[in-house]
Amino acid sequence: MATTPIQNHTSDDYAPPRPGDTYVQSFARGLEVIRSFSARAPRQTLSEVAAASGLTRAGARRILLTLQTLGYVESDGKHFALTPRILDLGFAYLSSMPIWNRAEPVMEALVQEVQESCSAAVLDATDIVYVMRVPTHKIMSISLGVGSRLPAYCTSMGRLLLAELNDDELRARLEASSPQPLTKHTVTDMDVLLAKVAQARRQRWCLVNQELEEGLVSIAAPIVNRAGRAVAALNISGQANRTSAKVMQETMLPPLLEAARKISRML
Repeated sequence: MATTPIQNHTSDDYAPPRPGDTYVQSFARGLEVIRSFSARAPRQTLSEVAAASGLTRAGARRILLTLQTLGYVESDGKHFALTPRILDLGFAYLSSMPIWNRAEPVMEALVQEVQESCSAAVLDATDIVYVMRVPTHKIMSISLGVGSRLPAYCTSMGRLLLAELNDDELRARLEASSPQPLTKHTVTDMDVLLAKVAQARRQRWCLVNQELEEGLVSIAAPIVNRAGRAVAALNISGQANRTSAKVMQETMLPPLLEAARKISRML
């Protein structure tokens, strides 16, 4: 599949105002150093970490040595890399929300029924972050797993979760996303994007056809809390040459909505 490479998105493109004397700058810098590591840069020199995180070499070195002492970073003397212990930070979030352990059987049953991959995600600033995934076929050129980020503006789960925002907040996040044409189908016009999100808000589900990657079709339903507010989204993804958008909507939307309702009742 020929696509425009998906950039390594972070939530830094959109952030709420920073509090004054409650903002711990050294802690924030430490997180920047951790986020400088990625699939494209799993091992970095001190200079590379400093450049990627916007710090001086001295500042980056202090943070890296602190992380190394705590066991989150390892070094061969020249290059630094994250250790598996860094997963503790992400799994702390997942373990604080046991809903996902209970949701997994529901998702697995849905995958068995529709024979397509199923994922759950939450909104983080301009991105969606995967919190659960049950794959069936490899349908994307990029690897997805728990913790993976994708831009919200061109994904079915993203648009559905953006629909929970008020109009001003929605526009601010879409503008901060700087929408790019990842495929020839990607919607980047602000007015059209707003209309797409408004449609998702009205119908309480969302279908995105080949906007994230050529040949990829996905449809999403909301996972709602007791107040009826979407706190996460559930989706089914498939290949357009195997399952058209029309067929996906007609045959897979009903079981997807039912699975989302089952998970919602667990909240």
